[in-house]
Amino acid sequence: MSMEEGTSKEPGYSCCTEDAFQWDTREDCEVRQILDRIGDKWSLLVIALLDNRSLRFSELKKTIDGVSQRMLTVTLRQLERDGLVRRTVHPVVPPRVDYELTPLGVTLHATIQSLVNWTETHQNQIALARAAYDIRTAAEKAGV
Repeated sequence: MSMEEGTSKEPGYSCCTEDAFQWDTREDCEVRQILDRIGDKWSLLVIALLDNRSLRFSELKKTIDGVSQRMLTVTLRQLERDGLVRRTVHPVVPPRVDYELTPLGVTLHATIQSLVNWTETHQNQIALARAAYDIRTAAEKAGV
């Protein structure tokens, strides 16, 4: 079995520092690899969509604007490998495959929901900060 790109070859390998709130930023750090995986936009969207329900591949593809079939396949496989998503193949013709969060995935969903709530609460402040930054950098470029 080949290793997925960006994963440690040693099960349980951890390169975290002694401070529980810090992690090693080296590419082979398992914590960094997990954060990179669950923090990508497609994984976040899949986990959010699977909250309290199972969906078929086609339903996920239709709902996630801009995701390619290949990228959704890769994302679902990675989430399944990480134990966050369960894939169920139903023995019918044509085959039906459903995806749902595992109990571990449900715990991650709660964290993602907190991030979404924070973003919704602060989106106007962020929009103002972006506008101020754009004005400031445009003035700097113009030599003002």
